[in-house]
Amino acid sequence: MAIKQKLQPLIERSDQQLNLLLSDTHSSSEQLLTAMRYSIFNGGKRIRPVLVYAAGQALNCPAQYCDAPAAAVEMIHAYSLIHDDLPAMDDDNLRRGKPTCHIQYDEATAILAGDALQTSAFAALTDAKNQPGQLQLLQELVQASGSLGMVAGQMIDLASVGKSLSLAELENMHRHKTGALIRASVRMGAIAGGADSQQLNALTQYAEALGLAFQVQDDILDVESDTETLGKQQGADIALNKPTYVSLLGLEQAKEKARLLVENAEQSLNDFGPEADLLRELARYVIERDH
Repeated sequence: MAIKQKLQPLIERSDQQLNLLLSDTHSSSEQLLTAMRYSIFNGGKRIRPVLVYAAGQALNCPAQYCDAPAAAVEMIHAYSLIHDDLPAMDDDNLRRGKPTCHIQYDEATAILAGDALQTSAFAALTDAKNQPGQLQLLQELVQASGSLGMVAGQMIDLASVGKSLSLAELENMHRHKTGALIRASVRMGAIAGGADSQQLNALTQYAEALGLAFQVQDDILDVESDTETLGKQQGADIALNKPTYVSLLGLEQAKEKARLLVENAEQSLNDFGPEADLLRELARYVIERDH
């Protein structure tokens, strides 16, 4: 079965949870809720919630224990994209082939929709009934999304425009900006599944390699793909004079780095059996995707 077919039930499950959490009773403002739903249901690949479910599967965890963590991590991701696209940051007009939130609505609405999605993510975890590892899940998401994780990575990214970065500095930026939430996705699935310290360590190593591979592939696609396929402006990083893996390593070496990172991710799962096969396939999918 093709990887996309295997992922589809998990994507649909994630969407059902998000739809339930963003119901008509979720906000007193129809415009705010509409903007939140616009940004959540605009064709995202759902990589992060799928990773939550896949990590849970690796530990034979019932899917319902991963529902709240999967929805929470996707809402954090969606909020970050809304804010990243704003004129004060990356100033993008296109996201997943559609107008960005601040173009579809306005800047103020976009800022507030992002704010609301962020707080809704934490509410999804606190409101979940009989959620295993609830406090640990909250701590994981807080650390990954805030000043020790994703937000710090965005600040480093903004400060790096037009500057020369070493490979180590670039990796540090992306371990925070992209990698932190991918790492949290896997770890949250593991926590929900009751992972022991050895299992959690192995899955963390997998996630860290995967997070970097994801970003390397993004940098490759920014050079090799086109705007229609990407659903966002191709060549945007080049236009902004941002340091990337391709600009530092060259295209072929960047591809080799992505391949080695995926190999490392798969090796981290050596102590797991076939229950972790979806994680293995996801690692390969990350560098085979075209958008």
